[in-house]
Amino acid sequence: MIYRDNFQNFKQYNIPKCQLLLADIPYGLSNKAYASNPCWYEDGDNKNGESKLAGKQFFNNDNEFIISEFFHFCNRLLKPEPKEAGKAPCMVVFCEFEQQFELIQEAKKYGFNHYINLVFRKNFSAQVLKANMKIVGNCEYALVIYRDKLPKFNNYGKMVFNCMDWEKDTESKKIHPTQKPLNILMNLINIFTDEGDVVIDPCCGSGSSLVAAHRTNRQGYGFEIIKEYYEKANEWLEMEMNQLKLFDYKKPQRNRQYVLNFEASDGNN
Repeated sequence: MIYRDNFQNFKQYNIPKCQLLLADIPYGLSNKAYASNPCWYEDGDNKNGESKLAGKQFFNNDNEFIISEFFHFCNRLLKPEPKEAGKAPCMVVFCEFEQQFELIQEAKKYGFNHYINLVFRKNFSAQVLKANMKIVGNCEYALVIYRDKLPKFNNYGKMVFNCMDWEKDTESKKIHPTQKPLNILMNLINIFTDEGDVVIDPCCGSGSSLVAAHRTNRQGYGFEIIKEYYEKANEWLEMEMNQLKLFDYKKPQRNRQYVLNFEASDGNN
């Protein structure tokens, strides 16, 4: 089942503790969410005047996201550190560049003393309106946050750099304005979890993180409070479930578990 609810209400759902908490939190851009983006103007042309997105936020409750409540949730639903090495859980949090510093400091209050910064390099920029005026941004940022022991890490014999190429997702339907590509999410899930592990997304948005969990044979749980995204994410997940039934019928040797999620909170994924 999928529920439209806020992650602060997680207790009533008996969600298992997770190996990876994967979140794309609200960036707090307020009414500048579409600044330097062609979407600010009708058909992307300033000659046509401003569009309905000009001066708008991505979400009405973008500024209501409370980082302390987020980390309280993370601390409760992330698995405790085991005694053995190479099994510790972690979280991966997509964020705006300057948010990184606030997240690092707030995380320490909840026992998350360590981090690894991630940079995702795009071959394009949304800031095209400023291309002739300044250096434009083409990067997304995230933090791997963990307590004391290094988290579970699957590198499959290859060196994993903290600067990664941003792989566009040209196949998935665009549901959410800050929706992350499935290949990016699947790669992160594969690195920090094993098959069968639990992945939780407290800011689920389009549900892309849960689709990624399903496709990598993990158990996915998520929260999304905005009805529009909840409904569209639900449709996507139902389609995934139907495809899984067909896949398992043809290939019964692959026992892939599909776990629907509890959705809520300003999802950005």
